[in-house]
Amino acid sequence: MSDASTATVGFDGKVAIITGAGGGLGRQHALLMASRGALIVVNDLGGAVDGSGSDKGAAERVVDEIKAAGGDAVANADSVSTTDGGAAIVQTALDAYGKVDIVINNAGILRDKAFHNMTPDLVDAVLAVHLKGAFNVTQAAWPHMREQGYGRVISTSSAAGIFGNFGQANYGAAKMGLVGFTRVLAVEGAKYNIKANAIAPLALTRMTESLLGALGDKLDPSLISPLVTYLASDECEPTGRVFSVGGGRVAEVFIGETQGYYHAAISPEDVRDNWNTITERDGYAVPANLGEETALFLPFMQ
Repeated sequence: MSDASTATVGFDGKVAIITGAGGGLGRQHALLMASRGALIVVNDLGGAVDGSGSDKGAAERVVDEIKAAGGDAVANADSVSTTDGGAAIVQTALDAYGKVDIVINNAGILRDKAFHNMTPDLVDAVLAVHLKGAFNVTQAAWPHMREQGYGRVISTSSAAGIFGNFGQANYGAAKMGLVGFTRVLAVEGAKYNIKANAIAPLALTRMTESLLGALGDKLDPSLISPLVTYLASDECEPTGRVFSVGGGRVAEVFIGETQGYYHAAISPEDVRDNWNTITERDGYAVPANLGEETALFLPFMQ
């Protein structure tokens, strides 16, 4: 039985930076959060799906939508892929609203290619936007969150990274990198009331429209935003967690560890002969951090 409450999840003037918010998921996050009182920095370079080109109007149009609905927002067209761009995005929030409470790392590009055909430019560009982009924006906001004793960071991972997908070694590596990024931010932010979580969304956007076929009709991007809105709110309880979301479904994805096999003088033959014990999933653990994972070794080493 789920918990029920009559209270509405709202923001009461909290300031949220949403990258890649000129369309798709980011636009939906911005519209929903603005409707619930958040002050939004709509960041979007306005480039094509592969990251080429730019259009400053993409962010401006979403700002206009938010204002027409009675909300408050400002536009920013800096690229997340550079340190200076990340700093400029955060500065936009500070100039407009005097603070930053929430960072939603949503900006992304696709440059898919089978691994044996993947060239360095395809790798570098994707890592720069997805992984370094999250670093650049969040790191510029982090000191302000620490100082005020409050922050929420939501990064956009992907099933392509967590579970694997053909032709997306660059994208998958970046997206799984964001899981590690999220876990560390959760540990470092804990005493400052900064909570960091990641989502792995399944939605029909211009980045996925060629992949989803008929299923896309049931995967409206607006169905991702309720989870993001909760994770960005005061009421958010989880931190360092990853959630799969799409089409109205929300589920937790977690990294577990089996009880394993121990031998003080372990040999390759021990590994071979005890493989079933090593991989037996009954009684697995889900460590929240490195310390908890290391503690799993201790019972074997008394």
